[in-house]
Amino acid sequence: MLSNLVNLFFPDNCPGCGYNFLRGESVICQRCLNSLPKTNYHQRHDNPVAKNFWGKANLHAATSVYYFDKGESLQHLLHQLKYRGNSKIGVVLGQQAAIELQLSDEFRCADVIVPVPLHPKKLLMRGYNQSEVIAKGISDIWGTPVQPALLIRTKHTETQTHKSRFERFENVKDVFHLDNEEAYAGKHILIVDDVITTGSTILSCADTFATVPHCKISVVSVAVAHR
Repeated sequence: MLSNLVNLFFPDNCPGCGYNFLRGESVICQRCLNSLPKTNYHQRHDNPVAKNFWGKANLHAATSVYYFDKGESLQHLLHQLKYRGNSKIGVVLGQQAAIELQLSDEFRCADVIVPVPLHPKKLLMRGYNQSEVIAKGISDIWGTPVQPALLIRTKHTETQTHKSRFERFENVKDVFHLDNEEAYAGKHILIVDDVITTGSTILSCADTFATVPHCKISVVSVAVAHR
């Protein structure tokens, strides 16, 4: 009765659609989870995300699980994740991504998951790295270890929002540093990010691994900008 009374005056709403959670729902309602627009790009080696990196980075595979459209529930979820302190959303989205990619050996066979890092200043302000909580969600399903500590963001860059493709590339050029190359030698690395727009951040991350011997890089993001 107390719980019902609290929900009456302080309703627990889904951050994606704004509707009240039904019994048994939490973090993201089932309606929003079922309506997330899947790309199914992992079923095609030559998908648009992968092709965006052709000739720019030596990637084993690349995909995004969902389309990002302005005004839709996924935008609301990612906004809550990045700017409203709701880290649980990232874990759930990571778990959903892992389920979608479960049967894809190109991603599932990765030895280690490496989230795109935040600069310590931004990490302190936000309290967590959204890409890392997504990576932890993937790890929950696959059991693949997450190693966020060795890839370091050395420069505090401006937000990528409203920047052109060239400006995005220049903004993140040479901003990452790999603390221990030997730790990744001979490994299949899965780089995880929240949203891929132009891919400039991923390119900068991938370049950091270029000198690691016998290292294979794949990329997964929750969403890709739907142009």
